[in-house]
Amino acid sequence: MAMASTATAAASPRLAFPLLSAPASSSSSSNTLRFPLRRRRASRPLAVAAFKKLSEASPVPIPQEPTQPLVDEDALPPSPESTASTSPPGSCSSSGFRVTVSDEETPDRAALNNAWKSWMEEHIEATGKAPPGNVAGNYTWVGAPQRPPDLRLMPGRHVQLTVPLEQLIDRLVKENKVVAFIKGSRSAPQCRFSQRVVGILEAHGEDFVTVDVLDEEHNHGLREALKTYSNWPTFPQIFVGGELVGGCDIISSMAEKRELAALFQK
Repeated sequence: MAMASTATAAASPRLAFPLLSAPASSSSSSNTLRFPLRRRRASRPLAVAAFKKLSEASPVPIPQEPTQPLVDEDALPPSPESTASTSPPGSCSSSGFRVTVSDEETPDRAALNNAWKSWMEEHIEATGKAPPGNVAGNYTWVGAPQRPPDLRLMPGRHVQLTVPLEQLIDRLVKENKVVAFIKGSRSAPQCRFSQRVVGILEAHGEDFVTVDVLDEEHNHGLREALKTYSNWPTFPQIFVGGELVGGCDIISSMAEKRELAALFQK
């Protein structure tokens, strides 16, 4: 019984483990199952698999997009305007639109001025006041004029003057026709009297310069020096033609009596 089992074991094939090991010896080669070892090939990039060099690639033609043929102008139907009538000289028409060049002359300035006066009279009669943008100081349709900067007597507070401050004031009022010494700047007065003086001078349309007596950085000591020069204790002070005219009260009174405009015309 033991011999039969041994013979059966010898006749049946035996497996050698590991399956991917080296081949067995020649004595047991007939009864051993051998599986060949497959080595995995290294993957190549697609471009290298296709061609090795860029010069070896063959160009691929790109088909052009079909273009639509241009419409022949002769094949278009005639426009209704051109078949109905002939355009007069000096005008051009196309598909129902007509542009006519007018030979009329531009209206003169007197005609435009008369039309504006008639419109003003009708508006005042209907509403009791002038139309917007037609009153002095009203900037409804146009922007406010740019105000020039204030004058400065010295570049800085710590700059030593080579001439007395009164001499600078005298030169300033004589070289400019109208000079207003005010509190604050021309664009932002610091008191209502200075603001009123600036408004009166701008309403008269006269060119004038302003000096800020509160600017101690560029007009250091001006307030006391100006009081001595003009013998006037308050501000603002307005000079015309090198002479002191007065302050806010005098300027306002002269404007109401139309004396200020006459003074500017001298």
